[in-house]
Amino acid sequence: MREGIHPTALIADGAELAPDVRIGPYCVIGEHVRIAAGAHLISHVSVAGRTQIGAGVTVHPFCVLGSAPQDLKYRGEPTELVIGEGCTLREQVTMHVGTPTGRGVTRVGSGGLFMVGAHVGHDCIVGDKVVFANNATLGGSAVIGDFVNIGGLAAVHQLGRVGRYAFIGGGAPLVGDVIPFGMVDNHGRLAGLNLVGLKRRGFSRSTIHRLRALFDLLFHGEGVFEGRVNRAVVEFADCPEAMEVLDFIQADARRGLCTPGRRI
Repeated sequence: MREGIHPTALIADGAELAPDVRIGPYCVIGEHVRIAAGAHLISHVSVAGRTQIGAGVTVHPFCVLGSAPQDLKYRGEPTELVIGEGCTLREQVTMHVGTPTGRGVTRVGSGGLFMVGAHVGHDCIVGDKVVFANNATLGGSAVIGDFVNIGGLAAVHQLGRVGRYAFIGGGAPLVGDVIPFGMVDNHGRLAGLNLVGLKRRGFSRSTIHRLRALFDLLFHGEGVFEGRVNRAVVEFADCPEAMEVLDFIQADARRGLCTPGRRI
């Protein structure tokens, strides 16, 4: 038995493990799995399917990675799960492979913290440096931007989008798309901007002021929403962060937009 792999671990022929990977007691690793340098599976971890685990990832007990998607149309097609480097997956995290009718791959970025019981559904795209609190859940094909923080028990509806630097309150039922830099309350309503997160991440005072002005125009201004968006495109053309919000709003989407009062 190779050093660093516990004798009770089951490693299928064909699995590719970097020389310094540590595999703890009672882990089960499938034949198509690839695990990069410095990764550590502490114990009782199941890794199946065509799953890639990046360098330096730590996986705590009872996580299940790369299992079949929860999609009744799935028939065992060779889809994938890719997890970026430096992530921490706490106990009972689940992440599923993609589907042939979706993206074909579930992709998780680098440096994320996924707390107890967090779930990433099939075909999701998750950015870098995210934080998923306990039991935060993504439905299939959701797209989550970099530096997003999702509170415990919050649920993102399938096909939903959450823009960069957004903060989702604990227990929020998120059925609409959340703009970049947005703050969603515990009832799933857009409650303003993630000002604390913006300050912590070093956004300038002037940029924050511009984003607040944009928010007021979009969600509290006069006229129909489409007209307010068109005005904002002109008025905020000099602010890249504001244009990111506007590009997000104008992109093709399958869900309505999360707003202070209702979806539009």
